[in-house]
Amino acid sequence: MSRICAICGKGPQVGNLVSHARNRLKRWLFPNVHTMRFVVVNDPHHRVRRGKVCTKCMKAGKVRKIV
Repeated sequence: MSRICAICGKGPQVGNLVSHARNRLKRWLFPNVHTMRFVVVNDPHHRVRRGKVCTKCMKAGKVRKIV
């Protein structure tokens, strides 16, 4: 399963790991996503969905967690 947020579409990025000697190695930067059941706040039908949501969307209040 992919590491992409179901709300904002945030996915992995490629960056550089830079050593003290400034040698550069490619590395992946993954978003902090969690698999959960949620309801999108702006959805008028209040449908329960299941997917991966990043923590920034959770903290911003874009989704509501279903327990």
